Amino acid sequence: MSNGQWVSSSMPYLTPRRPGSADAWTAETTVANRRGSQRIIHAGEAPAPPVVAELLGLSEGAPVVVRRRMMLLDGVPNELTDTYYPVAIARGTRLAETAKIPGGAVTLLAELGHVGTTVREDVTARMPSAEERSVLETAADEPVLQLTRLTLDSRGRPVQVDLMTMPAHRQRLHYEIAIG
Repeated sequence: MSNGQWVSSSMPYLTPRRPGSADAWTAETTVANRRGSQRIIHAGEAPAPPVVAELLGLSEGAPVVVRRRMMLLDGVPNELTDTYYPVAIARGTRLAETAKIPGGAVTLLAELGHVGTTVREDVTARMPSAEERSVLETAADEPVLQLTRLTLDSRGRPVQVDLMTMPAHRQRLHYEIAIG
C-alpha cells in the first residue's frame, strides 16, 4: 500500500498455485496485512460481448462461460472482475459454478490441462458507468482503470479473458517483467 492506494502485481494471478492453497487475492492481501475477500455475483454461460469475442476468436454473441466477481479490500469494493472462458474449456467445470475455487481459477485451469504461457494486458482510464459507480462506491467524477487481460496457452490459443474495473484513485498497478 502506498499513499492510500492498493498496489497490485499481475504475476500472482497468472501462476497456478498448489491445489487446496489460498487463491492469489487472499494470499496477496494476507501478506499485506489486509483483509481480501470476494463475492461471486454470477457464474455460468452467457453470450460473448464484442471485446471478449474478438479476444477469444469467437463470433460476437457466441456462448462463453463467465464469472463475475466483486473483490473487496477490508470490506470496501476494490475491483469488479469479469472472467471469460471458451465453453470448450469451462462448460461443466467449477468455472461455471458460483462456488469459490480452491487455489483459484488459474490453478483449476492448469489441472484441466490449460496453462497460460503468454499474457497480453491493456490498461485504460475512463469514466465509470452508473452501475460501476454504484457497485464500486465511487463518486460521479472519479475515473476507473479498465485492465483487459488475455491469457494464451503454449500453442497461442486463448484460454481466459479478464475485464477488471478498478477505482483509479485506490489503485497502483505494478509490473515486473523478465527480459530474455
